Amino acid sequence: MTISALQTPRQYAISIALIGVLFFVFGFVTWLNGPLITFVKLAFDLDTDAKAFLVTTAFYMAYFFFALPSSWLLERTGMKQGMAIGLAVMAVGSFAFGTYATHRNYPACLAGLFVIGSGLSLLQTASNPYISIIGPIDSAARRISIMGICNKLAGILAPIMIGLWVLKGVDRIGQLAAAAPNEAARAEVLNRFAATVYHPYLAISAVLVLLAIGIVFSPLPEIRAGEANVSSAPAPGEREKGSLLQFPHLWLGVVCIFVYLGVEVMAGDAIGTYARGFQIPNDQAKYFTAITLSAMLVGYVIGLAVIPKRLSQERCLAVSAVLGAVLAMLAWATHGYVSVACVAALGLANALMWPAIFPLAIKGLGRFTEKGSALLIMGIAGGAIVPRLFAVLKEQYDFQAVFLALMLPSYLYILFYSLKGYRVGQPKPAAFLATPVFSGSEE
Repeated sequence: MTISALQTPRQYAISIALIGVLFFVFGFVTWLNGPLITFVKLAFDLDTDAKAFLVTTAFYMAYFFFALPSSWLLERTGMKQGMAIGLAVMAVGSFAFGTYATHRNYPACLAGLFVIGSGLSLLQTASNPYISIIGPIDSAARRISIMGICNKLAGILAPIMIGLWVLKGVDRIGQLAAAAPNEAARAEVLNRFAATVYHPYLAISAVLVLLAIGIVFSPLPEIRAGEANVSSAPAPGEREKGSLLQFPHLWLGVVCIFVYLGVEVMAGDAIGTYARGFQIPNDQAKYFTAITLSAMLVGYVIGLAVIPKRLSQERCLAVSAVLGAVLAMLAWATHGYVSVACVAALGLANALMWPAIFPLAIKGLGRFTEKGSALLIMGIAGGAIVPRLFAVLKEQYDFQAVFLALMLPSYLYILFYSLKGYRVGQPKPAAFLATPVFSGSEE
């Protein structure tokens, strides 16, 4: 019996809506990182893109360090209380980032981003398995796709809002700073620019506190993952699995999440830096993250409309990986706005990867679901490492060649996982065109 079967249809809909709000929130916070790269490079007077990309490094590495501690905390608090704690931690990090930005203290701002990422690691370690197992695991991709729409709507909104409120006239501000007659005048220009981020992040902090309180008093049911996400009983003579090491499909899934986050952040957060390789102005490039996320939103909508009738989550992942590989090669083979458009179109290829990978990787983990989910969340560190490699290597080699060298192998691995990796160690290999992942009913 699933958790949804224990709720009335109205209670179930409310639960889905509340988790959707959470996905909107951490989508908004996460996808601010792309335009923040442009912001910190100017505000903190950084001389290289590699230093500016410490934004994504600090943010996403928090997942690596805090995902497993998050799983231990969730075992004690439960998923619902864990989500509220994660929101509160994010509020502290947002307040710290906004405050220290006004003082142009880059290390302290990076620490604030690390705290935000730490709160998000707890929130994601709870919310992703929660939405996966609140209904049948085989229809999890449908629910995660709905969450993805909430996430990407926020992601479209975030860079537009920061572009209008913080990065408005960013090229002109850079010119004023460069033309300043002395260091004091230059510092004054940059101080005023850095301070523009204070009130937006103060508002984000306040909203996060209110949401944390709201989650505590919400009607969300508490879920025990070990009871809700169990595989079928062991076959005669087969011993029950007693270690995460006995789930190879999970470990291959961790690698898949790692490379997926790398390509997602490259297409979303690094697209502005990629565009500047073609001398495209910052005043245009600051909105390119929103275009990538618009493409992801289209992907989610297509998935919801088409996949229930024709595709399983495995086949959907395979098609997405092939599309990503093709678009990455087209981006390398073209130039200027056409090449940037191919990078933005990767949002379409990436859209349904997380909704497919996560439930495939945690399927049947039973009492190991929290720790298995935490390992997958640790894989989000790929969003720190792959873009950082791009920022460093493009200083020495052709940036398009570096882009292809990072993206193509990643998509090929995702293709492997969709074809074979998710089945390794599973007791009964699923047919490639089995019952569609999206069932007609969630009950």
